[in-house]
Amino acid sequence: MPIIRDYDISFDAATQVAVVGAGACGFTAAIAAAEGGAEVMLIERDERPHGSTAMSQGYVCAGGSRIQRELGIDDSPELFFQDIMCKTKGQTDPALARLIAEQAGPTIDWLSESHGIPFDVNPGWVAFGHSRPRMHGMPGKTGTELLASLEAAAEAIGVFSCMGARVVDLYADENDAVKGLALLRPDGRRETIACDAVVLATCGFGANRAMVSEHITHMANALYFGHEGNHGDGIVWGRELGGALGDMAAYQGYGGLTDHGIVLNYDLIMNGGFCVNLAGQRFSDELADISGQAEKVIAQTDNTAWAIFGENQRASVTGLPEFVDLTRLGAVRSADTIGGLAARIGIDEAALSKTLAQVTALAASGEADVFGRRFRPDQQLSGPFYAVKVRGALFHTQGGLVVDDRAQVKRDDGRLLPNLFAGGGAARSISGPGVWGYLPAAGLCMATTLGRLAGKNASRLVACAAV
Repeated sequence: MPIIRDYDISFDAATQVAVVGAGACGFTAAIAAAEGGAEVMLIERDERPHGSTAMSQGYVCAGGSRIQRELGIDDSPELFFQDIMCKTKGQTDPALARLIAEQAGPTIDWLSESHGIPFDVNPGWVAFGHSRPRMHGMPGKTGTELLASLEAAAEAIGVFSCMGARVVDLYADENDAVKGLALLRPDGRRETIACDAVVLATCGFGANRAMVSEHITHMANALYFGHEGNHGDGIVWGRELGGALGDMAAYQGYGGLTDHGIVLNYDLIMNGGFCVNLAGQRFSDELADISGQAEKVIAQTDNTAWAIFGENQRASVTGLPEFVDLTRLGAVRSADTIGGLAARIGIDEAALSKTLAQVTALAASGEADVFGRRFRPDQQLSGPFYAVKVRGALFHTQGGLVVDDRAQVKRDDGRLLPNLFAGGGAARSISGPGVWGYLPAAGLCMATTLGRLAGKNASRLVACAAV
């Protein structure tokens, strides 16, 4: 039981704001809290920050940012809000959706202008629910680059980072205010830290099979592609303190995970590629739902599909880090003819040739296929042809603690927990109740946006308490 209420100890050290978890949410929260004048301790269980942020492509979606305006992109918080509500079929919390839509752009601007995070916008990503290009990423298009930039910004503003320290207990009073934390070091040493406010930035529960079985039953045995530390600790602590939970069945899936543990760049599919099962047949509109495609791939024999694309599609991703690695590892199969490619990947030549002919005809006519997808004439595949084996997987859970517009955790009855804030995977996202509501880059959008709000308001809380 991590919540200790009956205690009589002298804490080993003290800080005003304790931030648990050094991912995008934790670093952003720590920066915001320090900027607000608070003494901040950032606590991370790993020796070096890694987690879900580092495993991602580092994209943050936001509408109406300064970077978009400078690029002539006509976007706004209102359009972003409408896209969120449309993607989730109106089933996400509209107040949370409105909050994120209005605060994501200012968060990008703040990180860029005040803390030197080198965001740019990928102009080609207008799909899967986004009606405008709003994928803000790093020059190298990796999550490790984003994490490193945030870590440098946190260090520059004076955040004290405590790495290799796992939070094992929380000390709370009779009003559910957190008064301190207990840390466990790898060598078994236990330390206690007093605090005035806590930000939970501990990510989701994708690596916790028991929680996945309870909340996302049909994905209990699915492949998991995420950090092994994502056990939902923050969600469990918040709940035990009386925090409310929301949308616990929601998750981000992906139907393009390779056997090498590297994601296939979905630009290949967006630019005209398609997926077939082991019988050489397409089984979905690959562009309808980038997250829900995971369940469609899982439903195929051996949870296996092949992404098929031509030279023109390959040329669009040759410089992207993931595709470079997949090519180096031999995951990208190729042949001059579609028949040769079928032989290389063990699919019936006649079946794959028939599927390609159907796609080619659809591209020429502009008609929708039986799944509702339309191929453009300029997307027709030409040789040489390529294939990459992919599987469906659970990437990240999207349910969590319910927070208000300050990122402060709410109880079931709507009242607030006294000094507990949450963001990132520890808080409920804007994805609604299922897999189909996930918008690309919503994970890091939630992490940075709620992180900024949590840090800013935690610092305000401790400042008011000190008066």
